[in-house]
Amino acid sequence: MPETTLPNQPVAGRPQPSGRAAAPELVVLLGQDGQPVGTADKATVHGAATPLHLAFSCYAFDQAGRLLVTRRSRAKLTFPGVWSNTCCGHPAPGEAVADAVRRRLRDELGLDPVGLRLVLPEFAYRASAHGVEENEVCPVFLCRVTGEPAPDPGEVDDWRWWRWSGFVGDAARAGSELSPWSRLQAARLETEGHVTRFLQEA
Repeated sequence: MPETTLPNQPVAGRPQPSGRAAAPELVVLLGQDGQPVGTADKATVHGAATPLHLAFSCYAFDQAGRLLVTRRSRAKLTFPGVWSNTCCGHPAPGEAVADAVRRRLRDELGLDPVGLRLVLPEFAYRASAHGVEENEVCPVFLCRVTGEPAPDPGEVDDWRWWRWSGFVGDAARAGSELSPWSRLQAARLETEGHVTRFLQEA
């Protein structure tokens, strides 16, 4: 989905001045055509029948070409404790998707992306676990990072560096414990050659 389709609204979820209650963190709801139709509180939007909304996935590689794979915090409502790609999240209303990727990489892992590239702009999926559904248009990005992550324990339980070939192989394996979206994304990223080209060009 092109980033320019998002409405130019104030960014939600930032701290309010002292003495005021913090505003809820909002996600962008989408119609079936992929266009914004409203917002919802992130804390309550996910359930047994989650409305379609905007998200993103990012795959970050180090200078040796290894992928940073993370294990989602067990405190998360959706897919707790599941191993997945580097970072996922939701753009705030009016926030460019690429800016949301940069924000979440810093907040969750203490990393700044280099050469951020959108490679699957219209990726979308639905998946459920333990009675909670994800239903997202989820553009996929690639980037480079330097240094080791410093994860927020409220977001990330564990992390490791994987060779891309190993990640793709695990994603394709029957019974893989990787997140369902990363399994689908890995297949497309590999088949369409996005990661190979990115690593060769970076």
